[in-house]
Parts: sequence; structure tokens; C-alpha cells
Amino acid sequence: MDRLPHTGVSPATSPSDLSPSRAPLTTVAVVGLGTMGTGIAETLARAGREVIGIDIDERACRRAVTALEAATARAVHRERITERERAGILGRFRVATDLRAAADAELVIEVVPEDYDTKREVFAGLDTVVRPSAILATGTNALSVTRLAAESAHPERVLGLHFFNPAPAMRLVEIVSSVLTAPGAVEAVTALARDLGKEPVALGDRPGFVADGLLFGYLNQAAAMYEAKYAAREDIDAAMRLGCGLPMGPLALLDLIGIDTARTVLEAMYAASGDRLHAPAPVLGQLAEAGLTGRKAGRGFYTYQAPGSGTVVPDAASAEVRHAHATDGARPVRAVGVAGSGTMAAGIAEVFARAGLEVVLAGRTPEKAEAAKARVAKSLARSVSKGRMTERAREEALGRVGTADSLDAFAAVDLAVEAVAEDLVVKQELFRALDKVCKPGAVLATTTSSLPVIACARATSRPQDVVGLHFFNPAPAMKLVEVVHTVLTADEVRATGHAVCAAVGKHPVDCGDRAGFIVNALLFPYLNNAVKMVQEHYATPDDIDAAMKLGGGYPMGPFELLDVVGLDVSLAIERVLHREFREPGLAPAPLLEHLVAAGCLGRKTGRGFREYAKA
Repeated sequence: MDRLPHTGVSPATSPSDLSPSRAPLTTVAVVGLGTMGTGIAETLARAGREVIGIDIDERACRRAVTALEAATARAVHRERITERERAGILGRFRVATDLRAAADAELVIEVVPEDYDTKREVFAGLDTVVRPSAILATGTNALSVTRLAAESAHPERVLGLHFFNPAPAMRLVEIVSSVLTAPGAVEAVTALARDLGKEPVALGDRPGFVADGLLFGYLNQAAAMYEAKYAAREDIDAAMRLGCGLPMGPLALLDLIGIDTARTVLEAMYAASGDRLHAPAPVLGQLAEAGLTGRKAGRGFYTYQAPGSGTVVPDAASAEVRHAHATDGARPVRAVGVAGSGTMAAGIAEVFARAGLEVVLAGRTPEKAEAAKARVAKSLARSVSKGRMTERAREEALGRVGTADSLDAFAAVDLAVEAVAEDLVVKQELFRALDKVCKPGAVLATTTSSLPVIACARATSRPQDVVGLHFFNPAPAMKLVEVVHTVLTADEVRATGHAVCAAVGKHPVDCGDRAGFIVNALLFPYLNNAVKMVQEHYATPDDIDAAMKLGGGYPMGPFELLDVVGLDVSLAIERVLHREFREPGLAPAPLLEHLVAAGCLGRKTGRGFREYAKA
């Protein structure tokens, strides 16, 4: 949608109905009938509102009507609504190509492209058409609501109303006030959002608001990671889906959103924050300028079957991930040694034993080793009780786990996995011992999540045999393993890492040896930025958690996750990332540091960003 014609004279009355006691909003105009505008119109019509859809493009109007007809037909077929209800919904929706059709609307929602001049022209046209008491809402997530309001004839009635795509399904609505917005307008729109079955979150005016403000920084860092050839696009996406439980990987999500749209949002965020992490990755500009804007163009980070299709087809870049995951030349692995007696060590031992490999669990004392095996036994018993394995399979798996109180037991293993405390001095000492004990050709692996793999490798006389195998907790349940190669890791050792992961039913992703690898390098800056939002009094932990779960489809909000992971662990990882990349935006939020200093570490201490009942 480019420009909308408008004529008419602004009514001579003054704003009089922006008080909290105003009547419910029953007639709503939606300006811009793209995917989002059409979805908003459907949501409103389903909730009993009279809806006027306006777009200068007659084809867009026809597509919106067709889309509503199809959506309601599907709802009837699925028995979610009756034919009579469908007729009512369709009867409440009409379309027009002129802004004058909005004259009787009590609320107008603008959802035209993210271009300030276009939005300003729409608002100027609406000022001459609608009643002064009508509320004007912009659907922007990047441009200044305050600036649009300031240039309006009635700035007190202008606010932001940010739905998420697809609007009928996504429950979050961000309601954004400028310093000029009347409280009555906010309350009226908040009541409407609740009546639509949405969860409204009230916010101040800043680019990206909460959900996109956190989401787009993360997406930008994923694009930069891909551009640097640190990891293949499929590995980046798989890592965040399998490691964090996200519904989509970041690069696939950029293609869905539109790479040009993402670039616009990031430009606005960078202009406001000056944070280099918000400066759009050059690859976004290159793709946008080439017209490779994602699904809508048929090509972006991925190649699609056709423009608008969500079906990915192989292309030249697909070979990168196949090469990275090559298992040619992998060394045979039949026996595994696991050094450590904690939760992670027990979980990894269980993974290998269930896959049919012989395992030795080595602890510092016989008692610690036996306690680790007891954890394995307990976990296997749970699997039997839940019907996930038979009693015989449990007995066989547990029978493959031996214990030892010395690394000497690793003399015959093909793979030695270190799963001890996240302390470099401790790990290096252990690798020196493994170097002396393990047979020539044995692969030595560290499960570190934040320390340099090369530092462990250099503690041995065979750094070419050392690789990172970063399992995720709980190891038996989590499918992801980051296979981390250093500049000295031999190709066959890298291949062995991928082969053994595949053999035990895990999904390996390939990456180089740098702080955070894939998952933590993308996850923890996002968590840190959420803390900064609270620190700046922009939003509460509850609102931010709701925004990311309802607007982003995240399984947990950032503050729920921080309290589960542990604020001390999170702070340590943030410090590692900041030290390695030297980006000011990666510096740990002072609020996070203060909470850790106060001993508020999350669930394990009963208090973090929230308080928890004692067990």
C-alpha cells in the first residue's frame, strides 16, 4: 500500500470522549490490508466489531475478503464456529479504497509499511476524516509513536497498537503510549484487547518495544554469526530450536518476518540505542538490496519452492552443513569413559549406555562414582515407569555402566568425556591426566559451555585429538550437542564427534571454538538485554516474560529462565562473552551483578528476580 486519497474538512468539534468512562469501541477501521492488517480485521470481526478494511490497492481488498472467507470456512469445517456465526463475521467486514470510509470509526488501526512518510500521510488524512474523539493507533514496531502523535491534529488520541503475526492466533498486544497520549485512549484500547481474548501489555515509546526489542537484537546477532561463517545456517537454526525449545530458528524467522522489515526495525533500534549489537548486520542490507527478502521473495537465508511458500528447497549452501557433519574417517567408538560424578556426567553416561556402548563412570572417590551410577539407575527407572523402555532394556543399559575412582580405568576407552566443574584449572589438570592414561588414537572431549576448548587441548601432548561435545541438560532428554572443533582438531576427530552423536540419537551442530559457541552466544545477550529493560524501568519482569512467551512463542520468559539457570551462572557466561568479543553491549547489566552480589541467585537460593517457596 503506497498512498491513500483523502478529502474532507476536519470536524469542528473538540476531543471529548477520551475519558476512562467512554463506551466500548464497536466500529474499527484497519488501514492497510496486508497479512497483518487482514489478520487484525479477522480478529475484530470474530469478536463482534464492525470492521472497515481500507487499502488503496483493490487487489489487496479482494485478497482480504477472500482470506476472511477461507479462514471462517476452515473454522466451520473444524466446528469452531457455525455457518450462522460465519455469516455474521463476513457481514461485519467491508472494504474500501478511500480513507473517508473510516469517518464513523471509533478506532482506526494503521498497518501500512514501515515508512515514516507513508504513515504520516495516512495520519494527516485521518485527521481530516474521523471525529476528534476517535482513537488513532499505529501498528509500527520500529518508528516513533511520539513523532507521529506530535504531528497529528489531536496528539492525545494517538497510540501504538502492536499485534503479532498471525494476529488471530497470537495473544500478545503491546499498547504503546507517547507522553501525549490520553489515559482514556489507553484504557479503551486495553479493554478492547482483552475483549478480543488478547493479553495487553502497556509500554512507553521506544523502538521495538519489549518483544521485538529483545527479539531483533538476537536475530541480528544470528545473522552476523552466519555472515562470519562461524556456523552453517541449518546449524544455527537447529541449535536454537533444540537447545532452547524455540518454535523457529533465527534465520528461518528472519525469512518469515522479511529481511527488509528486520533491517528497518534494527536501524530504528540502533538510532535510539547506539548499541553496535543493534546495527544491522551487513548481510541483511546485502540481501535486502538484492531483493532476497525472505519467504515473500522466494529466497533469503534459505531458498523456497516459490515466492510466499514456506517449503525450503536445497541450494548451493545446503552442501555446507553436509560437509560440516561429514563422518568420513570417523574413529570407531565402542567404549566410553565419563569423568565426573554430577548430574551432567550421569546424564551423559546414561545416553551412551542406552545406545549400547560400554561406559566407565569415574569419580574422585568410589562413593561419588557409585552415587553417579545411582542417578543413572533412577533415571532409567523413571523411563520404565513412563513406558519409554522395558525393564529388560533398563537392566541391560545399567549393566553397561561401570564405576571407578581413578582415570586409570580409561586406559582402553575410545572416547573420554570430561564433565567436571566449569573451572579451567580443574579441566586442564584432568586433561593432563587423560593424556597419560588414554591409549593413542582415543578422542578426548570436554563438555564445557563457556571455556576455550583449545586451552584444554593444549594441556595435552595431542591437541589434535581433542574436541568439544557440549551436551545440554538434562542430557538424556535434550537432542542437541554442539560439536566444537579448535584450529588444531583433526578432521577425523571432528568427524568422530558427529558420528558418535548420531549413533546415540543426538543432533550434532558444528561450530568453532569461541566463547558461547552457538546457543549461549545468542541466548545470554538476549537475557542480559531483558535485565537492562527492567533496570531502566521500561517494563516489569512479568510483562517481559509474558511478551516473549505470548508474542515470541518462547517456552519460558527470560526472567523465568534466568532464575532456573542461576543468576551467578548467567553472569559468569556474560562476563566470558564480554571479555572475548569486547562489545560494550555485552557488558553484564549492573542489576544482574548486584543481585548476584546480594546472594539472590534464583530458584536455588529461593530468590532471584522472583521469590520462591522453600522446598
